[in-house]
Amino acid sequence: MSSVPPGDWFGFEGNPSPLGATLTSDSQAYNFALYSAAAESVTLHLYGAADLARPILSVPLDSARHKSGPVWHARVRLSDVVGAQYYAYTVAGVNTGGGRFDSSKVLLDPYATAIFFPPGFSRDAAAVPGSNAGRAPLGELPKPRPAFDWGNDTSPRHTSNTVIYEMHVKGFTNDPSSGVSAAKRGTYLGVIEKIPYLVDLGVTVVELMPIFLYDPEPGGNYWGYMPLSFFAPHRGYSNATDPADTLDELRTLVKALHAANIEVILDVVYNHTTEQGAGGPTYSYRGIDNAGYYLLGSDQSYLDFTGCGNSLATSEPVVRRLIVDSLRYWVSECHIDGFRFDLAGIFSRTADGSIDRRQPPIIEEITSDPLLADARLIAEPYDLNSFELGRSFPGHTWLQWNASFRDTLRRFVRGDNGTISDLMTRLYGSELDLFPADRANANHAYQSVNFVDCHDGFCLYDLVSYNAKHNQANGAGHEGGSDDNLSNNCGFEGDTAQPSVVSLRKLRIKGFFALLMLSNGTPMFVMGDEVLRTQGGNNNAYNQDNQTSWLNWSLLAQNADMHRFFKRMIAFRKAHPSLARSRFWGSDITWYGVQGNPDQGFTSHTLAFCLSDPEGFGAPSGPGNGHPGPSIYVLANFYDQPLTFDIQQGTPGSWRRVIDTSLGSPNDIAEPGTEPVLGGLTYAVSAQSVVVLVS
Repeated sequence: MSSVPPGDWFGFEGNPSPLGATLTSDSQAYNFALYSAAAESVTLHLYGAADLARPILSVPLDSARHKSGPVWHARVRLSDVVGAQYYAYTVAGVNTGGGRFDSSKVLLDPYATAIFFPPGFSRDAAAVPGSNAGRAPLGELPKPRPAFDWGNDTSPRHTSNTVIYEMHVKGFTNDPSSGVSAAKRGTYLGVIEKIPYLVDLGVTVVELMPIFLYDPEPGGNYWGYMPLSFFAPHRGYSNATDPADTLDELRTLVKALHAANIEVILDVVYNHTTEQGAGGPTYSYRGIDNAGYYLLGSDQSYLDFTGCGNSLATSEPVVRRLIVDSLRYWVSECHIDGFRFDLAGIFSRTADGSIDRRQPPIIEEITSDPLLADARLIAEPYDLNSFELGRSFPGHTWLQWNASFRDTLRRFVRGDNGTISDLMTRLYGSELDLFPADRANANHAYQSVNFVDCHDGFCLYDLVSYNAKHNQANGAGHEGGSDDNLSNNCGFEGDTAQPSVVSLRKLRIKGFFALLMLSNGTPMFVMGDEVLRTQGGNNNAYNQDNQTSWLNWSLLAQNADMHRFFKRMIAFRKAHPSLARSRFWGSDITWYGVQGNPDQGFTSHTLAFCLSDPEGFGAPSGPGNGHPGPSIYVLANFYDQPLTFDIQQGTPGSWRRVIDTSLGSPNDIAEPGTEPVLGGLTYAVSAQSVVVLVS
């Protein structure tokens, strides 16, 4: 390494912060910093494009000069490695106490923001002892680049009008029916071409399924839930050859969504990595500091609370720093508005795998970080061996995926007995059991993310079209997926053109979506639900990178009536913010049945309620101005026969019918200003239907 000014020890030894590979402020040198508390020696390697197996320069890091605490570091001048484009490490240590060192393994920097897979890349070479030189993923060296032009980009912040749309970047536009230009199908830029569709539909938050770069493993990783890097965007969602261009394409998408007043949330996987269990590949973390990154049992085997072979040790300082640094990176570099944390129950795991629900350090660090203060934080509040939904989850201000809402609505619409009490609780915001609003807890209704379906499990159409999963395409034995889907095929297993079956399926889907949009909380649905997308009964299509998972846009014309219903139902919710409040409905809600009080008996399948708006949440002048908003009266009949409901409030002529899911389009949900007035105080609600009246 070239000479440096006298007294500049960082110039000789490198700086332990920040972790990763960075350019110095004068762009004349690279600084490298790698965490490994257990390593005995570390060697940095820099490679040129001509030979990916033999480095241009290897720098053994002297523990006396190139190590600060658990961080190994070095500085290399660009003039000393002309032609270098990539870098990696080899790490040696003792394989006791959980160590899995192999000094011949070429290892990826966990903080690499761009990753190169050489033509000879081999997962198999990483999964067996011995060298994987020339076949290992490498970090790409940073280079000077003009700053991205964010213009006047501003992050939207939605409250009562929040409607989350879960989307897979590739699956959204990859089908030729999308009409997206061929070069942009399945990419970040392809999504931009469909932003007018999202705006017209009415969604205000897009939740992108994982976009972290993942290992292109055999057998498929279409969903992206097997991350290799927490800092690099997946290059398969871009046609760019330069990884910096890939990052800019993601930024361009975020900027365009923001311009359309749509928030962007990333589905992030910080609970495990693609290195899997003992027989999995050694790409990075395992070879650098296995016991520092992963939860290990007393016999040093991997503790697996994720179903993927390993669990990250989120109670350990190195992992906590990794996660927070990653979150900060996506917020600062890409203006991301929030995060949905996959299997966030892992955050409650201590070093021995037990659960600490008081205030785990990782939860505290994320919640208190100033850069993340405005981020929307959403937990999937469980892992394979724990269920922490509601008050049990230690992220007290976080939103949570409410699986109880999903299950209750599925049971009610399917016609199960014993659902009415639970249904009342879920519609109210799950305050009674999950999100108590007492002085000790002070939860808010919006913390419940309400959904009927998500990427994992049956999509909405398949929920009413299949009694059993059909996962033959995944592999032997219908690989993966739950056998308990709370589904009902409406009399025929699979797709059919039988008018009676098609009609009943649409009726139930409208019922699902109406109840979702009429609930207190934060609603979420999945791309394609609005046009009856099907996966052919596959309820775990994690490896189906094909028409099974891609959105078929021809369904938009085929099911225009359903698309219209979804669009109008979203608009109705937005027009009545009294439905979606920060707090719970309190005394503004009155529950009814067909006649009088609600029937909460075991065999009951009906419920009605009237939600008043005395504070004027939905009044033009806004809340607190002494002008009450309209009341909403909801009637739900999920018997197999029509029932006439007595309307318990108002006078003849005081109610307008906005929604009757039993009617055909466009009468099922009226355009504003066209709602028919009820002349009396009774209404015949058809079987399996939802009716909504507005005062």
